[in-house]
Amino acid sequence: MDINLERLENLIFQQPHKIEKAVSGTGYRPKTVIGVGTFLLDNQGDLDLLTAKQQVTWERFLRPLLEANADD
Repeated sequence: MDINLERLENLIFQQPHKIEKAVSGTGYRPKTVIGVGTFLLDNQGDLDLLTAKQQVTWERFLRPLLEANADD
């Protein structure tokens, strides 16, 4: 999967409220999700570099948020 890095950057830095809403009540911290997103930005979206825990965070929060924002 190719990650739209511009959309990811926008989500992390301009719309963190969407991440906060997504993690609310899950036990995850927004800081954790933002950290995974920042890691992906720093590594040109290379999902192969994610640890197993980071992969779960990607699949559970970031990927759905990016797909939902695809229509924006």
